[in-house]
Amino acid sequence: MTPPDAPLADTWFSRDLPVLRAVARLVDEPKHGGAPYLLGSVVPGSGLPKEQVIAAAKALAAAGYIEPLTNHAGDIVRITGISAEARRLAGLWPTPQGEWERLLEQAQTRAERAPTDVERERWRAFADAARAVGPDAGALLMQALVGGYVPRAH
Repeated sequence: MTPPDAPLADTWFSRDLPVLRAVARLVDEPKHGGAPYLLGSVVPGSGLPKEQVIAAAKALAAAGYIEPLTNHAGDIVRITGISAEARRLAGLWPTPQGEWERLLEQAQTRAERAPTDVERERWRAFADAARAVGPDAGALLMQALVGGYVPRAH
């Protein structure tokens, strides 16, 4: 028996995120034209038993990540869409942290593949400077870029 003051087991990585990704794959497929998806069609894509998919769907709906349709008993029977934050969490849309990592990878790759020593040194300097900025400030920069806001010089 688990003590009442013990932390609860994680459900995000083990249950909710796999279900959200399965829903996101369905919602993002163009062949269905944005039609609502039966909750049962999420089960195979999640790799989880139906009972866990139902529990995850309830949690995802309560958090505002999915748009559910329910029957008269209040059970989720279809999913009509997902939120913008759900798209980011599922990997369909960029996150500032992910884009910062991509920028660092690109700078490093360009430094390694530059055709001349001068270009190679410039890309290495850029990559070194980007790493020196750090992931927190880098993510803030990418947040501004991904969101379309770039501060202007005065």
